[in-house]
Amino acid sequence: MTKPIIVFDLDGTLVDTAPDLLDSLNHCLRSVDMQPVDEVQIRRFIGAGSRAMIERAFAADGRQLANGQLDALQALFIEHYTAGMPGRSQPFPGALDAVARFRQAGFVTAVCTNKHERLSRQLLETLEIAGLFEAICGGDSFAHRKPDPRHLTDTIARAGGDREGAVMIGDSRTDIDTAKAAGIPVVAVDFGYTDQPVHMFEPSRVISHFDMLTVELAGKLIAAAAGQPAS
Repeated sequence: MTKPIIVFDLDGTLVDTAPDLLDSLNHCLRSVDMQPVDEVQIRRFIGAGSRAMIERAFAADGRQLANGQLDALQALFIEHYTAGMPGRSQPFPGALDAVARFRQAGFVTAVCTNKHERLSRQLLETLEIAGLFEAICGGDSFAHRKPDPRHLTDTIARAGGDREGAVMIGDSRTDIDTAKAAGIPVVAVDFGYTDQPVHMFEPSRVISHFDMLTVELAGKLIAAAAGQPAS
């Protein structure tokens, strides 16, 4: 029997990973004599996985990747990132309380991220919170990834959740577009990693702290998506 479900993006939504992603990206850039990026820039580069981060850093510097260079740099990134895990990464304030709140209310919880599944699981395991999620699905878990809505709907199915009783929590246009394409309400956090304010992408709701993510709010969004008055 399926249950209502809350699906979290990982980087910039559930866990603040920017400091460690920054370290690993700059490790790659130094290997090819590029200037490091800073904490402001890294937040514009995150959201579509390590390959996209590297591509965006090269584009911002006006450089082109040589044939095969992206694969080599991604491997270097993953090696460095994995070795330092969890590093300085920590759940955002109130995130774990929100997860507990929904689980106590009968929701299942899942993670849907474009980060590799192995890295996502390892991060959550080292933070000792992997057991809070019925499914942890990364960018390589399926043949498709966000913003393809099937990444979200397949995560919901793997977790045993009810697609008609689902809410996505994310921090970027990628998350918002994914949920909209799936016909699922989406709550955007405004403290994550994005190059533009998330309200510009018209999520169902914007929150500034996980204390604002209540079971009542989720119920209202689910009811509205179904065209029903909230109970």
